[in-house]
Amino acid sequence: MSSVSPFAASSAASPSREQRIIAAVTQAIQPSHIDVINESHNHGGPGTETHYKLIAVSEVFLGQRAVARHQRIYAATAAERDTGLHALALHLYTPDEWAAIDAAPESPACRGGSQ
Repeated sequence: MSSVSPFAASSAASPSREQRIIAAVTQAIQPSHIDVINESHNHGGPGTETHYKLIAVSEVFLGQRAVARHQRIYAATAAERDTGLHALALHLYTPDEWAAIDAAPESPACRGGSQ
């Protein structure tokens, strides 16, 4: 599991999109490992918070095909898509799948973003 608490910011500040994604996904699938990577800087500049990569490992995914896994995460993160999240690259694994690879693939370079 990510070492960053989803609510590490002070109680006066609202949680970031990254923190909200972590909280929503954690509630939905109780992951044994989760990473949320803000890749917005590759797509529209810093501070846009529109493009993310999610790596999640959960026993919930046992026996599920990729489509069912994605549907579960899309349902959990619907509020973020409704408020400006443009892209969420999903890399979803069972514990055995994750143990076999131990790293998600690198994200491709964006054709239209600033790099």
